[in-house]
Amino acid sequence: MTGLRLPQRFPKYAKPVALVLQGGGALGSYQGGVYEALAGSEYLPDWVAGISIGAINAALIAGNVPERRVERLRQFWEEITPPFWPGLSSLDLGDAGRQAGALRALLFGTPGFFRPQDAAAWLRLPPPSSVYDTGPLRSTLERLIDFDRINARTVRFSVGAVNVRTGNFAYFDNAQVPIRVEHVMASGALPISFPPVEIDGEFYWDGGLVSNTPLQYVLDSTPRVSRLSFQVDLFPARGPVPSTIQEAQEREKDIRYSSRTRAATDGFATRHDICHLIDLLWEKLPPEVRALDEAQALHGYGCRTSMDIVELIYRTDVAQGQSKDYEFSRATMEARWSQGRADALATLRAAPWLAPTPSEVGVRTFDVLRPGNMPTVSVP
Repeated sequence: MTGLRLPQRFPKYAKPVALVLQGGGALGSYQGGVYEALAGSEYLPDWVAGISIGAINAALIAGNVPERRVERLRQFWEEITPPFWPGLSSLDLGDAGRQAGALRALLFGTPGFFRPQDAAAWLRLPPPSSVYDTGPLRSTLERLIDFDRINARTVRFSVGAVNVRTGNFAYFDNAQVPIRVEHVMASGALPISFPPVEIDGEFYWDGGLVSNTPLQYVLDSTPRVSRLSFQVDLFPARGPVPSTIQEAQEREKDIRYSSRTRAATDGFATRHDICHLIDLLWEKLPPEVRALDEAQALHGYGCRTSMDIVELIYRTDVAQGQSKDYEFSRATMEARWSQGRADALATLRAAPWLAPTPSEVGVRTFDVLRPGNMPTVSVP
């Protein structure tokens, strides 16, 4: 599948564009569809950042020439989501098919991604620290990603992981360090399913253990510049009250992961609006007040940049169960990809960020497709 050209050309946009990709395992094919829509628009990102599966998708984007990015994303997702029967790649078996896909991943892994540890490994001392081996993922990433291109910095690239020994969160950024396959794998090394990944003598686990979105890292980077950020979330914060145990398990997972993303977004918006107001207030202070040490110190926190955050959230009316993030069936992948593409196209056509930004507003957030279909705007 090639990148889609939108039926209309969107107005030129002055701010640089970031693509921020949340973790979520098998749900990540939604992000592939989102990028396909962006690839055919005027909003190509100059910075891609991700956590977990978002890190893998980000690497597939940054590690390929623009005209091949959608192709490589699609190739990855087709390789790791085998059809149940040859020739029936898009057969949708409904809930039974989803359950079968999740069970297959649990028992046998998924091609090109992970496989169960060899039985003999459990007889050795010490035994493995993970249920699965991610050797297949290493081979897949090395084949589909040009790490020399990532390190050429044509696009900025950042992924997050957690140091197992210290518990500290770390970002690996091609503006600071040469990126290797280990950095991408570390961001997606979810315990106890996957083993930690060693990088320069330290071991790392999935960044989603601490933060499931790299949004704050991107927006807080200095020197700070006004930016449009597409944040692609895989777990919805809002949802119905569950009536079964299965629905409760799915809802619990949605809340657990979306709350971290929401907290990061809300926290940044509040802090940045305060910085914005500090700078506006400074202009109204008389010279004698500006000269005060306290005023000088406060002014150091001021900032006049404006940030637009576009939220694209994977929502579905169909209950998928708590196994949805490890359900790697082809039909489900296709559906999620198509929805991501459709959601992004609808958002691009609405383009609420093109409205002028009021001078007193530091951060605007837009969720075009949320229930009610009205963009939200964060104001001081």
